[in-house]
Amino acid sequence: MSQKAKKKNAFRDSFGHLYFLKRTLIFLLGSFTYNRYNGFNKLKVTGTEKLVNLPSQNVLFVSNHQTYFADVFAMYHVFCSVKNGFIDTIKNPIYLLNPKIDFYYVAAEETMKDNLLTKLFAYTGAVTVKRTWRAKGENVTRKVDLNELNNIDLALQSGWVVTFPQGTTTAFAPGRRGTAHLIKKNKPIVIPVVIDGFRRAFDKKGLRIKKRGINATLTFKEPLEIDYENDSSDAIMQKIMNAIEQAPEFNKVRPINEILEENREKSLDDYLNEDDDEEFDDFDEMGYDEENKKD
Repeated sequence: MSQKAKKKNAFRDSFGHLYFLKRTLIFLLGSFTYNRYNGFNKLKVTGTEKLVNLPSQNVLFVSNHQTYFADVFAMYHVFCSVKNGFIDTIKNPIYLLNPKIDFYYVAAEETMKDNLLTKLFAYTGAVTVKRTWRAKGENVTRKVDLNELNNIDLALQSGWVVTFPQGTTTAFAPGRRGTAHLIKKNKPIVIPVVIDGFRRAFDKKGLRIKKRGINATLTFKEPLEIDYENDSSDAIMQKIMNAIEQAPEFNKVRPINEILEENREKSLDDYLNEDDDEEFDDFDEMGYDEENKKD
């Protein structure tokens, strides 16, 4: 997405992108991906009645993360469906003719410029950021682009935004406090989302079908109760991680003590480097945490 904010009007969004082109791309990409959720695999959607009366701006969806692209485009299907009066279903693709166009998601600039398909996908709503810690598979150190931080704020002021607080597809990785600073600054309605089955159904990027017949789920929960003035960043992150079922106690495979011990011994960079080509960055990597410590 272009990183220069422009005045939103009837023809362009806040980043200068043409609405008619965004509608066309969402329709085409939605048509292409429809059978991934309603044919080869079945996506069960629940909790969308909670989205019906949400305001059109300043809504933040926080979700666990299993694939790069399939997670986000499933949400496109859901949001478009809800906009057209359908609850807990994406079985009627007529909703693609009237899409939700002021929906944004945070993604790494390097990945979204990878090829033509990712560039087209980025035009639909990616708020791109440059990683401050890694580029092209190499460790780097570079300053934060403050314009990128402003763009995330602008996206919230313009519509709905999705972020993945863990910043990785690794299950039960710790959440990062930059998300909490974003919440304290913008005071959005925060909707937790829990996804499951995407890791089994798709490859890591979410572009290829890995296995058919998977019953994936996408669940929207009640808005979080947050005291924006008095809740600490740690308290907000704890609420988020519990709501998206990524706190250590939700891990049914590995012992809680093992998870806690690993979290003490591994640095944040260790977690980030596990997914060298991870495309959805969180706000800590962009320096959001440092920029807002004084808030």
